[in-house]
Amino acid sequence: MKKIIIPLLFSIVLLGTVIIIKSETKAVTTQPKKAFENYQLHCAGCHGVKLEEFIDRKWVYGHNPAKVGEIIAKGIVDEGMPGFEATLTNDEIRALSEYILAESKEGIIKKSIDNKRVNGVYGTNFKYKAIELVSNLEIPWGIEFLPNGDLLIAERNGTLSRLTKEKKLIEIEGLPEIRVGGQGGLMDLRLHPEYRKNGWLYISYSYIDDKNKRAGNTAVIRCKLKGNRLTEIEPIYKSIPAVTTKYHFGSRIEFDNDGFVYISTGDRGKRDVFPQSLNNSNGKVHRLKDDGSIPTDNPFYNTKGAIKSIYTYGHRNIQGVAKHPVTGDIWTHEHGPRGGDEINILKPGLNYGWPVISFGINYNGTTFTNDTAKVGMEQPLTYYVPSIAPCGMAFVNSDRYGNWKNSLLIGSLRFQYLERCIIKNDKVVGHERLLEGIGRVREVKVSPDGYIYVGVEGPGRILKLVPLNE
Repeated sequence: MKKIIIPLLFSIVLLGTVIIIKSETKAVTTQPKKAFENYQLHCAGCHGVKLEEFIDRKWVYGHNPAKVGEIIAKGIVDEGMPGFEATLTNDEIRALSEYILAESKEGIIKKSIDNKRVNGVYGTNFKYKAIELVSNLEIPWGIEFLPNGDLLIAERNGTLSRLTKEKKLIEIEGLPEIRVGGQGGLMDLRLHPEYRKNGWLYISYSYIDDKNKRAGNTAVIRCKLKGNRLTEIEPIYKSIPAVTTKYHFGSRIEFDNDGFVYISTGDRGKRDVFPQSLNNSNGKVHRLKDDGSIPTDNPFYNTKGAIKSIYTYGHRNIQGVAKHPVTGDIWTHEHGPRGGDEINILKPGLNYGWPVISFGINYNGTTFTNDTAKVGMEQPLTYYVPSIAPCGMAFVNSDRYGNWKNSLLIGSLRFQYLERCIIKNDKVVGHERLLEGIGRVREVKVSPDGYIYVGVEGPGRILKLVPLNE
């Protein structure tokens, strides 16, 4: 196993939901340098290096340093935000709250976003252009390609759209009711491998529980697209139990070479309850037939009390799933806490260790385990310290990009680039940063004709990478 050390000063914190305020504030008056450092160390992973996640939002928990400081100190459990009163002094919390309020003014943020390199040229040995196809999106969580060349875009706020070849964005109607909030909302998209024959489109989202409207979890439907409306909607999968937390939904979808569908689920912020137990859906990868029925050869199909769809367990929050173009194996990456993001190859019935083993620590700097290995638990293929906050995952399967073929692409939310992992014999042997500074990379897909598409947030847009020699 190869440990990856990113040579940067700061680690990552993935705080579930952005806390937003709409207010004018005074500039930081105390410990400005320390406040900046604490923000980068504890907050930037979720809220953005330049506070990008505060763009065009509303404050809902307070609008002055005292209120924001209280939130920083105590945290918000259901939002996935930890409290920092055990690791930061009162003065540090006050300075951090003043810094956030001052720097998150809309004008400051928008001025700080670098759009100059959109439609520009990147690369050294191999040069390519980043062409913006559409902008002014919210958070483009999932993208998928229709046979006619149109692009489907799922935004986390519950909007599903079709981007036509003429670059016209048309909203698609007919989605089920979605629980939008925190990290939940409309998420992944995937066409059935035989879409041209059967027309099935698979969509993941966070559902609203029938008995408790404040609770929900991850669900997947399959449906057909008739014009600009979803029809013939069929439930395929529903995670249980529903909980009130608003983060760690997982929800990526992938098919293997045999037509089975894999669905990732997050631990829903209940790390000590769900991932290591087989009696719930959370912190797992599930394997189903394409109609949602459960294969009888699943590893826990005959295990008493187990959820029969479970394929692997002991996961934190998988937001990247991809099939290797040569071996057909299913690869995943998952978020660690502060450190400990992982890349894994799935094998049936294996326990991937969360939270018993990990290379990370709590967001506020405290520890939750001293173990990085244990008998019966899988070691990651590669892990990251500090965390890059991975999201989106795809293998390059075309010859368009020089020697990139069979490389693994992973988006980095924290450091705002697309990472190319060089793979040899199922090992990660090298890394290259692409599109550095482009924004929080949420999604990456390779089109049927071999082009790389990237979904970026802050601001939300879709980019197409085109080799410069084309």
